[in-house]
Amino acid sequence: MGLWLIYALLSALAAALVAIFGKIGLQNIDSNAATAMRSVIMAVFMLGVVVVQGKWAELGTVWGHKKALSFVALSGVAGAVSWMFYFLALKYGKVAQVGPVDKLSVVIAALLAFLFLGEKITLLNGIGIGLITVGVILTALK
Repeated sequence: MGLWLIYALLSALAAALVAIFGKIGLQNIDSNAATAMRSVIMAVFMLGVVVVQGKWAELGTVWGHKKALSFVALSGVAGAVSWMFYFLALKYGKVAQVGPVDKLSVVIAALLAFLFLGEKITLLNGIGIGLITVGVILTALK
């Protein structure tokens, strides 16, 4: 099993916990305020990770590469918008529906990577992407 797969599975587990903890935490509070608080906590946590790893100087390296910084900033804005809508969806919907529909991002990311990054989609990958799409559609139905 490749290291990437282990990290991806851990990411999926953590993302699942985000949905569960978020749904519980959103009861009787504004979803945008909750998302803002979550973002602050994430920023502090990640700064702590960088410090513990002894990579504080790497922040300056990122800051010094304007192109990289621009795309990291765009990624941050896209992530914030994604979480804003995700928490709104969780507030009003069921985790069992919101979570899978959110994973349509996997399909969109694969298509954008194909179009803009020149990444190849093999037949097996295409079948998987198609099955995710079908799963999202079935999950969204009541």
